Amino acid sequence: MSSHDVEKKDPYVETTTSTESLPSYEEAAVTTGAPVEKVSPLGYHVDSLTVVFLNISKMIGTGVFSTPGSILKAVGSVGLSLIFWVIGYAFAGASLAVYLEYASYFPHRSGAEVAYLEKAYPKPKFLLPTTFAVQSVLLSFSSSNAIVLAKYLLVAAGASTSTWRVRGLAVGVFTIIVIICILSTKWSLRLSNAIGVVKVLTLIFIAVTGLVVLGGHTRVEDPHANFRNSFAGTTSNGNGLATALVKVNFAYAGFENAFNVLNEVRNPIRTLKRYAPLSLTIVFLLYLFANIAYFAAIPKEAIRTSNELTASLFFSAVFGNSKAVTALSALVAVSSFGNLLSVIIGSSRIIRECGRQGVLPYPRFWASTKPFNTPFGPYLLKWILTVIVIIAPPAGDAFNFIVDLQSYPGNVFSFLMTLGLFFVRKRRRSIGAPATEFRAWNAVLIFALAVNVYLLVLPWIPPEGGIYAGDVSFFYATYCIVGIGILAIAGFAYVIWIQILPKVKGYEIRQLTEKLEDGAQANKLVKVPLAEVAEWDATHDEHGEVIERKSSTPGSEK
Repeated sequence: MSSHDVEKKDPYVETTTSTESLPSYEEAAVTTGAPVEKVSPLGYHVDSLTVVFLNISKMIGTGVFSTPGSILKAVGSVGLSLIFWVIGYAFAGASLAVYLEYASYFPHRSGAEVAYLEKAYPKPKFLLPTTFAVQSVLLSFSSSNAIVLAKYLLVAAGASTSTWRVRGLAVGVFTIIVIICILSTKWSLRLSNAIGVVKVLTLIFIAVTGLVVLGGHTRVEDPHANFRNSFAGTTSNGNGLATALVKVNFAYAGFENAFNVLNEVRNPIRTLKRYAPLSLTIVFLLYLFANIAYFAAIPKEAIRTSNELTASLFFSAVFGNSKAVTALSALVAVSSFGNLLSVIIGSSRIIRECGRQGVLPYPRFWASTKPFNTPFGPYLLKWILTVIVIIAPPAGDAFNFIVDLQSYPGNVFSFLMTLGLFFVRKRRRSIGAPATEFRAWNAVLIFALAVNVYLLVLPWIPPEGGIYAGDVSFFYATYCIVGIGILAIAGFAYVIWIQILPKVKGYEIRQLTEKLEDGAQANKLVKVPLAEVAEWDATHDEHGEVIERKSSTPGSEK
């Protein structure tokens, strides 16, 4: 290189590598957001089997073992309870189609909703990434699942389930899971697959046992009692129906988990198009037959008041001895362990993508894969928040409240993401982008939107018995108010940080692409003084990459 080729270092440039061409809609679609990592710095440990069990392990955790009682309480009848599990499957399938279409447009982006909302709503700049990041951080805990896991472990051990014993065990087990994930992505995924097999076999065992109960071959005296007049007691209260759908939706949550690690899958669209629907269908069948087994063996009123231990009641009713209850409770605990493992793997990628967008402080910390080639920063945040929420809330209604609280903002973003798919399609048509490997039917999108609206509106309808007659002892819509409050906090943070402060202090926000030694990439939002904005825009492209300056030497022209 001659001296004529050497230029002064831009004061804003922290990395000066050139951008490789990626002439796809994935990178051209939006000029803000996390940079595309064409080679995953986390490796490619997610194969087709792992896709299936990442989804299954997140879906089958505590939901089918702990929520049938609260769903029955909400809808009032056995018949409608079973129908709601079918409705939940239909809604999950429609939502899965939305994820698949987004993935076909952006196959190198992990984090699912993080990336898809960013692409669907590029303006106002940074609004959706900021809002989603604040919500993701504040609600980034898995305390409810850890508590249920601890309860089942104590039941299996024959120990009392006192409040602080449960909390202490929940913290300990959760810590072990986080350490496993930090040390190795490859082995944490293998463990998730192995436990996924165990939990599928456990539910198959429950389903087959239920069929045996219905055949009259067990100690259950009248296995058909709950199926006579199965719709007796059905409620018409909107709040109860919405609460039931929220909980069913929670039980199916996880069908999208493999999309969180999309950039770690080889041939991602082909793989997920085949195996994501398969995992959802397997779980639906297991859920349906497990519920039939519960209703065959346990009296209706006992299920209504079973709280989080419905499966244990089933084991007791069918086998009637402590050894069987202990063994099967241990299997449920293993299932819950695998659920937490898969949840942590997926949510760590969500937090990492939020950090890579630049809307969280210290983007390098979130994007880095050092020291174990895993997202250490997101795992650490997940552990801290989960431990706090396990220890801090009072016992009792906290479980139901936390489940509902985590779902409400999620429903807001699910609605926005589904609606945003129409905007992405419009922009693709405007630039003549070619067809991709998957496109959802419009009818499916409309159905998904309708269910999302239902989930957002009906929880505000008071339950039968007044405003204190919900599934918590305090005001029934508290979780809705708190959920909206979290979104409001995020919106307020955006207005202050992105709009007001730049105007007051005389600068504009720009993004700068940072490339780390481990191959990870992230955006850093920088403050460019107004007097230097023109120079910045001349030396950086819209993605925050430094524009290579080409200078000619004498005699180089032809």
